[in-house]
Amino acid sequence: MLKRFKFLTVLAVLSVFILQACSDSTPRILVFTKTKGWHHSSIRAGAAALSELGKANGFRVDTTDDASVFTESKLKRYRAVVFLNTTGNVLNGDQQVAFERYIQAGGGFVGIHAAADTEYGWPWYNKLVGAYFKSHPQDPNVRKATIMVKDTSFIAMKGLPERWERTDEWYNYRSIHGGIKVLATLDENTYDGGDNGDNHPIAWYHEYDGGRAFYTGGGHTDESYAEPLFLQHILGGIQYAMGDGQPLDYTKAYAVKTPEDNRFTKTILSNDLNEPMELAVAPDGSVYFIERSGKFFRYDPASGETKVVYTFPVMPDTKEGFGNGLLGLTIDPQFEKNNYVYVFYTPAKQPAEQYVSRFRLAGKDSLDLSSEKVLIKIPIELEVSAHTGGSLEWDANGNLFISTGDNTVPFASNGYAPIDTIPGRITFDGQRSAGNTNDLRGKVLRIHPEADGSYTIPAGNLFPEGTTGTRPEIYAMGCRNPYRISVDQATGILYWGEIGPDAGEDGDQGPRGYDEINQARKPGNYGWPYLVGDNKAYHAYDFATKKLGPLFDPAALKNPSPYNTGLKDLPPAQKAMIWYPYDLSAEFPEIGAGGRSAMAGPVYHFNKSLQSDTKLPEYYDNALFIYDWMRNWVFAVRLDEQYNYRRMEPFMSSNGDFRRPIDMAIGPDGDMYMLEYGSVYGIDNVDARLVKITYNGGNRVPVAKITSSDTVGTAPLKVSLSSSASYDFDEDDQLTYEWYFEGDKVSSREASPVHTFSANGLHKVVLKVTDPAGASDMDTITINVGNTLPQVKISTPGNSTFFSDRSPLQYSVAVTDKEDGEISKDRLMVALQYVPEVKGQSQLGHQQVTVVPQSAGKLMMEASDCKACHQLDKPSVGPAFVEVAKRYKGDKNAVAYLADKIIKGGGGVWGEHSMAAHPQMPKEDAAEIARYILSTGEQQASASLPQEGSLTLKDHLSKGANGRYVLSATYTDGGGSTVPLSAGDVLVLRAQRVQAEDADSIRNIGRASQHLGSIHNKSFFMFRQIDLKGISSITYRYSSLNRDAVLEVHADRKDGPVISTLEYKATGDWNSWKEVTVPVKDPGGKHDLYFVFRKDQQPDQHIFTLDWLEFK
Repeated sequence: MLKRFKFLTVLAVLSVFILQACSDSTPRILVFTKTKGWHHSSIRAGAAALSELGKANGFRVDTTDDASVFTESKLKRYRAVVFLNTTGNVLNGDQQVAFERYIQAGGGFVGIHAAADTEYGWPWYNKLVGAYFKSHPQDPNVRKATIMVKDTSFIAMKGLPERWERTDEWYNYRSIHGGIKVLATLDENTYDGGDNGDNHPIAWYHEYDGGRAFYTGGGHTDESYAEPLFLQHILGGIQYAMGDGQPLDYTKAYAVKTPEDNRFTKTILSNDLNEPMELAVAPDGSVYFIERSGKFFRYDPASGETKVVYTFPVMPDTKEGFGNGLLGLTIDPQFEKNNYVYVFYTPAKQPAEQYVSRFRLAGKDSLDLSSEKVLIKIPIELEVSAHTGGSLEWDANGNLFISTGDNTVPFASNGYAPIDTIPGRITFDGQRSAGNTNDLRGKVLRIHPEADGSYTIPAGNLFPEGTTGTRPEIYAMGCRNPYRISVDQATGILYWGEIGPDAGEDGDQGPRGYDEINQARKPGNYGWPYLVGDNKAYHAYDFATKKLGPLFDPAALKNPSPYNTGLKDLPPAQKAMIWYPYDLSAEFPEIGAGGRSAMAGPVYHFNKSLQSDTKLPEYYDNALFIYDWMRNWVFAVRLDEQYNYRRMEPFMSSNGDFRRPIDMAIGPDGDMYMLEYGSVYGIDNVDARLVKITYNGGNRVPVAKITSSDTVGTAPLKVSLSSSASYDFDEDDQLTYEWYFEGDKVSSREASPVHTFSANGLHKVVLKVTDPAGASDMDTITINVGNTLPQVKISTPGNSTFFSDRSPLQYSVAVTDKEDGEISKDRLMVALQYVPEVKGQSQLGHQQVTVVPQSAGKLMMEASDCKACHQLDKPSVGPAFVEVAKRYKGDKNAVAYLADKIIKGGGGVWGEHSMAAHPQMPKEDAAEIARYILSTGEQQASASLPQEGSLTLKDHLSKGANGRYVLSATYTDGGGSTVPLSAGDVLVLRAQRVQAEDADSIRNIGRASQHLGSIHNKSFFMFRQIDLKGISSITYRYSSLNRDAVLEVHADRKDGPVISTLEYKATGDWNSWKEVTVPVKDPGGKHDLYFVFRKDQQPDQHIFTLDWLEFK
């Protein structure tokens, strides 16, 4: 320890001396050695070796463990930076930004060994270094292995043998960046402990984010830095990273410090709303917002109260018309002077029209109804698409933008272009509205409200005033449902989210559906209903004859509809800025997959002079915020100097907990305000709310967390308590601790005290943690003294891992409770449930189970977007699940039919509302959701099974044989001297035939959806905690092209006792399958079973593919 201290001191002094030395023309590299985790003793040898390499090869080497060198001015001196066995979080946020900018300016990076064990919370660094450390062999960790050199032409690999044998600590890697160019791999057959398989990278390089990066996995041992070949290898990597001598170009650097999610706090201002729609924040911080049913609210920031200002009488939902009501709200740019508010609503009268009206507030909480001025009326036909638009927004010139939907039923067009011109079906033709230059629907309008309640037309709209067959109010046409719009106050650029059509797959009529984020720097036509996304064209289609016509031409669109009252020749179409389908987008993969409802939020402009401690940081200056109602995400979109799309990044992805955001705005304090619609469409959601998002750029409050050795027991109860789970996001803060065991008096200031509770009862333990700035947090747990947990154990005389078709399950439940003495059977609940297999999700049977699991279909449904439109027993946009179950009760084809409906989507079965498609969902998953839905109509038995008995197992015969039976038992005691406690046990039984791809663990094996493959010598897979009672053989279904080999089954370890051996023969073709049965010995009890492949002679790669194995 003393030697290490002296060495680090020398390094620090040396770094100061070198960094202050006069600069010259000799190129320099920086060797960085800071560690916050494991400290490699080889750092000293490595630093010395690199210094000698520099002297011998014409570059200077500065070595330091002081992270303060990571500033722009200091990093500019270096051609490359070497991370020599760094570990942990070695750079703070400012230093990370400086390093990112250095690389973006053209700098070089070299990572040696534990550089991959560094900065796990920094995604940019993960890509730079190329991979993160996963594990390494143990006992011993240093081993001899063979490196297979792939590219001897690269400077770091020249002169190395193709099979390079050396001794080191060999890392396994995770989070391997797809952009690296692998120079060498490890041959895992030459040592034990490899876990990356055939392609185990150990050295690589790549160009990344403007710079150059090289990494080598060697360098753990002192001896490494005395190996000529290894030093030659490192030298080549350094020379690559140093580049060709071109100076750094910081004009290409763009990185700024990324605010951590934990610096943002979301506060609920008003809860339990009913379909909130749009909001506007007044200069005094008042938040005005509306509900679709007609209520107009004001949130008072001073009192924290929400008050109804007025309830508009709006058109209710009926079978003839849906989705109208109070839809849009904004306040006048001169609101402080005139108290004007503007609303977009549907009066409850016929003929149906949308109004955009101006009102004056009489005070802050009252509306002067006599002041209404109807600026514009938009005639509509009643129908059920809910394509209403309704968003209102201003530009800096006092022009009002108004979004309108296409007012068109989409369901008869199967999610493609709604261009149905059959007589009498006018509401099925979007050409009459969105594609009509003489109609206000399916547009974004731009008008200039005047003081008298009229409006004028701003110069520069799509059609000049007086143009025959047009409306001069139109700014953007060809819109389907532009539900939320936004105008950049600095540039006047219009943005909107376009909720797209429902087709899940490309079809004969044209492309699948896409949602869009559109940008209009000038007026234009955005193509609907002829085009979608980036101008993907639909076919002309005759709905009467079902005949396809030619593709529509984006550059020469024509509107042939008999319902068209405008121009036949339309303006050329503009592409969307961002577009994405239900499935994963190739162009914008970060958006993910699932349901979709794209919306555009504000462009944020940072105001340095604004006196606000909570305003969004400068990092988001000029960022466009977009969001998706269905997917519950928010992204910040970055544009270049010409306002073209550059990239996007998630906002509050780890802590946003967004509940279907439906509008957002930036307030006068620079905070973000958001309306969240709530979980289910079309109902009064308890989680519908108005929220405020604030930023904390300073000290962050620590988080207190208590862990304890026990929380229940009899007096006297000695409990060890710990604050070790507490943390502070400001990593360098030293926390202090206060423990309260009895009342409000501090009982201990230790980090981990021990306390004995002598009295029966419930005792509250409070921990208060405080940081150096005085910010504090508290955590509380309850210690229950006077009762102990009951002991519950399920046992069976048969096998405790597998169920059998041939014999019933015999079981008994043993219960003991120290305080109860005699066990009350009324307090015991025993239940059996069958959980069908769900591909892609972990199955029960290996992890510890403490509660009766929900059905797999229910879990999948809750993880999907189904909840947005369906409830269990109440109607929403879609029918209640119990009603679906009733309709299809007894229908043998119901599962297949509903699964197909879930995947493809569609409408017309339960009304006119369309169900979103889920093309990305596997058929098996959709079928499982369908089974759950159908099960909701069944009466569920609540009575307990007997404490012991025999059960016939038959659910697997109709619900799929690869599921699990779960027998659970729970006992609640009488409470002893305090309160009742519950405990239980679970017995999980699986099918005897086990799919190979369900293995709990694999090494050097490829896991496919239907098998295990790419199996080599020393590969193994493992199943946890298998009981072989009554099992005498294992049958394998396998194929092997041309390799005879051996498969051994080991108990407990991969080198544990051998209990079964299969000496198999090749089948001659990978598609030629064979079933072979071999005996197996029962070692007694439950064991982890390792299935290890062995082929001692070359060739020993690609020797086996396994479909399934069966225990008999």
